[in-house]
Amino acid sequence: MSFLQKLGIVGVRGVAGRLPLSGRAHGGPQGYAPVSAPRGAENQEAARVSNCLKEFLWNLDGLGRGALLDLGPAWQTTLSFFIERGFRVSSEDLLRSWKEFLTEEEKRLKSAAGGSLDGVDMSADGRAERFLQANLKYPAASFDAMLVWDLLDYLEPALSRRVVPALTDLLRPGGVVFAMFHSRKPEGFQRYRIADSMTLQILPAAVIAPAQRIYQNREIQELFGRYRTMKSFVSRDQLREVLFIK
Repeated sequence: MSFLQKLGIVGVRGVAGRLPLSGRAHGGPQGYAPVSAPRGAENQEAARVSNCLKEFLWNLDGLGRGALLDLGPAWQTTLSFFIERGFRVSSEDLLRSWKEFLTEEEKRLKSAAGGSLDGVDMSADGRAERFLQANLKYPAASFDAMLVWDLLDYLEPALSRRVVPALTDLLRPGGVVFAMFHSRKPEGFQRYRIADSMTLQILPAAVIAPAQRIYQNREIQELFGRYRTMKSFVSRDQLREVLFIK
């Protein structure tokens, strides 16, 4: 059985409808290119009041021309929300990049003589190291804020243990992280974008990768052990929002 099958990623398709811009998108009042959202998803979107988002924005108030990294799809509404407030925004859909990376790894393995790659560590730790060598390539202390969403629930634990320190290195002292964690295995896959200063839009989507781990509070604290403040917001929809301050 291949490692893609073990992760449950074989055979899944991307988000239905037109995809938002993926990769990196940088913007400012004079340099932003609009991004189209999938029309099909808009018809199914739901609104969610987010006290954590309100706190996240309160911590950024008065920052001026800060820099933000969005680790989800580059939705126009989210980018515009921050660009209008003077932020320079970078967007990197890390979960989609991870799925594409695993697909390429599988192709390499199948094409290799004897079905193995000499000298290549095919363990979870080895994959995590190779993935990070090609992603999140920003200078240290580049950002004042990050939107992590529920990304960590869908990455292999070996990768999550490396992604969080890598993101921490990219964050300036006093920087703020907005993250979400499922309290039980999610029944479906969804994406998020910002509607206003207290509201998130939830958009159902085709599965990119299945959930890999449901983190307990102690595990979350260990992952983000380098942060001086952690504040959780628990709601009835099985999503825990967490604010971290470096």
